[in-house]
Amino acid sequence: MFQREAARAKARALVAKMTLEEKMSQLVYGAPAIERLGVPAYNWWNEGLHGVARAGVATSFPQAIALAAMFDREELATVSRTTALEGRAKYNEFTKHDDRDIYKGLTFFSPNINIFRDPRWGRGHETLGEDPYLTAELGKAFVNGMQGEDDVMAASACAKHFAVHSGPEAIRHHFNAIATEKDLWETYLPAFEALVKDAAVESVMGAYNRVNGEPCCGSKTLLVDILRSKWGFAGFVVSDCWALIDFHTGHGVTSSPEESAALALKNGCDINCGSVYLQLRSAYSQGLITEDQVTLAAERAFTTRYLLGIMGEGSEYDSIPYETVECKEHLALAQETALKSCVLLKNDDILPLRKEKLNALGVIGPNADSRVALTGNYHGTSSRYITILEGVQDECADDVRVLFAPGCDLYRRKTEVLAFENDRIAEAITVAEHSDTVLLVLGLDETLEGEAPDDGNSMEAGDKPDLLLPDVQRELLTRVLAVGKPTVVILLAGSSIDLTEAENRANAVFCAWYPGARGGKAVADLLFGKRSPSGKLPITFYHDEDLAHLPEFTDYSMQGRTYRYLNRAPLYPFGYGLTYGDVRVLAASAGKAADGGLVVHASVQNIGKAATEDVVQAYIRAEDTPHATPNPILCGFSRVSLEPGASAKLSLSIAPASLSVVDDAGNRIFPGGKYALYIGTSQPDARSRALTGVSPVRVEIQL
Repeated sequence: MFQREAARAKARALVAKMTLEEKMSQLVYGAPAIERLGVPAYNWWNEGLHGVARAGVATSFPQAIALAAMFDREELATVSRTTALEGRAKYNEFTKHDDRDIYKGLTFFSPNINIFRDPRWGRGHETLGEDPYLTAELGKAFVNGMQGEDDVMAASACAKHFAVHSGPEAIRHHFNAIATEKDLWETYLPAFEALVKDAAVESVMGAYNRVNGEPCCGSKTLLVDILRSKWGFAGFVVSDCWALIDFHTGHGVTSSPEESAALALKNGCDINCGSVYLQLRSAYSQGLITEDQVTLAAERAFTTRYLLGIMGEGSEYDSIPYETVECKEHLALAQETALKSCVLLKNDDILPLRKEKLNALGVIGPNADSRVALTGNYHGTSSRYITILEGVQDECADDVRVLFAPGCDLYRRKTEVLAFENDRIAEAITVAEHSDTVLLVLGLDETLEGEAPDDGNSMEAGDKPDLLLPDVQRELLTRVLAVGKPTVVILLAGSSIDLTEAENRANAVFCAWYPGARGGKAVADLLFGKRSPSGKLPITFYHDEDLAHLPEFTDYSMQGRTYRYLNRAPLYPFGYGLTYGDVRVLAASAGKAADGGLVVHASVQNIGKAATEDVVQAYIRAEDTPHATPNPILCGFSRVSLEPGASAKLSLSIAPASLSVVDDAGNRIFPGGKYALYIGTSQPDARSRALTGVSPVRVEIQL
């Protein structure tokens, strides 16, 4: 494992040779060279959410929310490892050409482990879903894959945005998120704690907002009391980009850039992604900071650089060739993750499609031939893109005639006139009338859901005003369904969308998320039965009307939110997803494990007629305490692959923490007594039973 103590000793020795000004210069994200000490320039800002981003060509994986839908720790670790290796290959070449600019380093500001608590949040598709346990498990896998287990770190991962951060985007630079102690320790902090304590994540990024009055990037409570003291974090803290300016311009907790720099530095923010730390010399002159504080931050920064083996000592990673980027194996992995991440939400046996029964297949919709809708945000560049239309065309080749009509734009633009829009819909109706079956490809892209535009992000995105498709797409959906042809509605989006009309009237509903640059091939393979869909929803799909029953978007209370606190029947539940097979849990038992948790043994069988993968899920609820969440919570999951008629036995480890609850004071306690444990391929709620016709196996446990 990483030689942290040796790296720290090297860092201390190097920093001891620096002047105060030189140490200060190393605490900004674009750290300059110190030629007299042989220190090369280094830019700390890189992105690797689902492949190397913003640095040219790289393998393009499905967006993070789609990767979460795999419910597959091992596969996600392989994705992040691939990202690290491609980052190394690019870094090796960039440095040969003395290019050490932004997005060229090895400190990736990923993963985003904020909880997708409200379906309106535009950045939710960057996360690993709405559940703290799933987020923690997948987040740990991401970190372990990216950083590796060798003496030298392959790349540095970053747990962001610490903490209690999930919108609204428009007011994030001055917003104060109020969280109760129960919500803080039950929902918003567990994934961060897991990545720090169990995965040794090298970096933590603070959030833009305040939490209970303190700005996150300068919060004594978060950065000193919890992160460093309680959890023992040993890596470096980086501000969100330009977040420190908000201290004096947005939050009003300081009155000058110097005071903002001092507040952040004193509370342990080591690297400033932004410009405020350019004022450190002035802050020092005013007596607001000490040299010891500067020295400590510089030592943490150089400890990471030594752990990466990029201070001239070299490592095995220096030999990774540029040919690693978008190599055959990595492209195959991107295809595999796209196959595993798509979620089949409805199927009345129209899927899989059979080419021998089709003469003409209609592909309609604004996302059918969209490259933008393949990639989500924080993405790299692909050397090739395969849209849904292109994937279907390639699959059908000369066997089936593929007709295409976009039908409408993604959303109604102000310059459009109704006559023009109706003309596009008329073409779509014509295509539907001349087709045996219709694939209607709708949804969003990063211009409609994403990060609010600011100095570090120029996309015109942000939060969603509601959960509906844009009005032009709703009209297209209604008109195409009215033609009466067998129709599969395919959604490309990264969040909950109200698909009630599609659920009620279409023959199948298929969620492809943002499946990666070449995701159209994976979608076609699934539609035509080369593989069975096997993804599960890592979020709840609500009805739009449910928003009226949720707390205000600015209210960080969990009441009524996510499957753990939901008190209404959702459109599609967390953990739900159909396959072409039919995997059932036949029996399950549970016993105490040596670590104080549980070990679950389950027998499963595919009673269907198609080979498939599926995800066996375990949910638990403490029955004898008022502090338990209203609904059972996810506590274990495992993928299983079964041929038709085949059976398997599997074991799930339930961590001791899953037997605990959080009281109103934020204390994690172990109540004992009776627990209800459910083992199945979905969660134990009425809506899942209604959609699948199957109930999980219930096991009662007395502790």
